[in-house]
Amino acid sequence: MNMELPPHEGSVISVVDMHTGGEPLRIVLSGYPEVKGDTILSKRRYVREHLDHLRRVLMFEPRGHYDMYGALVVASDIPEADLGVLFMHNEGYSTMCGHAIIALGRFSVDYNLVRERTSPETQVNIHCPCGLVKAFVEYSNGRTGGVRFHSVPAFAFATDVIVDVPGHGNVSVDISYGGAFYAFVSAERFGLNVNTSRTRDLVDIATAVTNAVKSQVKLHHPTSEDLAFLYGTILTDGNDAYSQEPTANICVFAEAQVDRSPTGSGVTARVALQYHKGLIQLDQTRTFQSGATGSLFTGKAVQETTCGDFKAVVVEVAGKAHYTGATNFVQESDDKLNLGFLLK
Repeated sequence: MNMELPPHEGSVISVVDMHTGGEPLRIVLSGYPEVKGDTILSKRRYVREHLDHLRRVLMFEPRGHYDMYGALVVASDIPEADLGVLFMHNEGYSTMCGHAIIALGRFSVDYNLVRERTSPETQVNIHCPCGLVKAFVEYSNGRTGGVRFHSVPAFAFATDVIVDVPGHGNVSVDISYGGAFYAFVSAERFGLNVNTSRTRDLVDIATAVTNAVKSQVKLHHPTSEDLAFLYGTILTDGNDAYSQEPTANICVFAEAQVDRSPTGSGVTARVALQYHKGLIQLDQTRTFQSGATGSLFTGKAVQETTCGDFKAVVVEVAGKAHYTGATNFVQESDDKLNLGFLLK
């Protein structure tokens, strides 16, 4: 049977789909208009202001779903970068995404976006809106495997911050940055378990915490105000003290979107927070488990650094991504649902 589409009117966007620990990543291959801007952050602003309809086309139903995630490869203004990337989701555009970096690392080697493939690892320099992230991709006999990456400087922004969460009173949260800002709180504070509670209940409380922090805490980032926003809330199992046993969490970000993976930038921020509290040492590896799927990442602080006035660390996160398919998406001109929709 011929798998080509019959004659039609409308533009086509080609994508490769992957997942990392269960969290999807839709990578745009072709069909996107030129993204203008001199810097990665100006490109992020450009797609938000001029091309946001294509985010909805790719992320929303009927081509995507409420929790879809995407990546648009763009040119970088940093000479050492192999590629730039803009991240997209159900609400807009993130500044960092660790599960996407793991997938993009493998994709970049497989699709020859790097200067040279080397064994046993190929380095891929990926310019994200938060800065340059270095990925290291297992490569042997023409095949790619697991990926680890080194984060931008990650830091604890504030600890034991009291916010008023409607229906739950005063709640103490920690706020940490791993390429994006997250609020952290144990699910047990609300009588929930990240591994066994209903996802709907976890989403509702995480969203309530996010809204409370957004309205009551002023964030700032030393390098750009474009980075100074709360991306979401990560509910944990409360097991922050170092252990060789996995510690579980679940991340609810953007517009109540649930991460199926342990959340790469969230692991980065959580390691930075644990290091700040003296709960983990340099080069001490922890395993992080997704409360949604049970998938695993590892994370460790590998270097002390600074970010403005904040004491920071570079964090290494490791995981594995897999391909799920390649698709040509059509936008037929007479399709009244062409721009997509979401059911909540």
